[in-house]
Amino acid sequence: MRKLLLLSFLMTTVMAAAPPGVGDKAPDFTLADLTGTPRRLSAFAGQGPVVLIVLRGFPGYQCPLCNRQVGELVRNADGFAKAGARVVMVYPGPRDVAQSKANEFVSDKNLPQHFTLLVDPDYEMVLRYNLRWDAPKETAYPSTFVLNRSGKITFAKVSDSHGGRSTAAEILAELAKR
Repeated sequence: MRKLLLLSFLMTTVMAAAPPGVGDKAPDFTLADLTGTPRRLSAFAGQGPVVLIVLRGFPGYQCPLCNRQVGELVRNADGFAKAGARVVMVYPGPRDVAQSKANEFVSDKNLPQHFTLLVDPDYEMVLRYNLRWDAPKETAYPSTFVLNRSGKITFAKVSDSHGGRSTAAEILAELAKR
């Protein structure tokens, strides 16, 4: 009986450590945008589909693959707008530099009105989603979630490397299923 209880506990612990997936309700969170205004994920979802992108943030440098991914998303902004989707990007990092490095990250980008960058100081959201890449010079696993109006996840892609990220085409194909 003891072994069965221990096995049950271990399975529950391992299962709880997984990021949310398709069919799950996305855990709600509130993070500040670049102006310092608190923004709640559920408020975005209530307006239509949400594309939630978790970037690597600042692991000691600005991630070139994050820059490339965001550039591709921006180049496809019209497709996201036609789908009625909000693109919400999360920039994680240590509290003392997260805000300034997030501002630096977007300084050379012209984010469309339906794109929002949120700052995740000390990995609050990343930890809640079980996306913390806890290794030297790492921050979060690059991830994409598409949420419907009720906050249910209809698409999830979590990379276990710097690459393997979702493309704009993949995301737009998911949004077209609606």
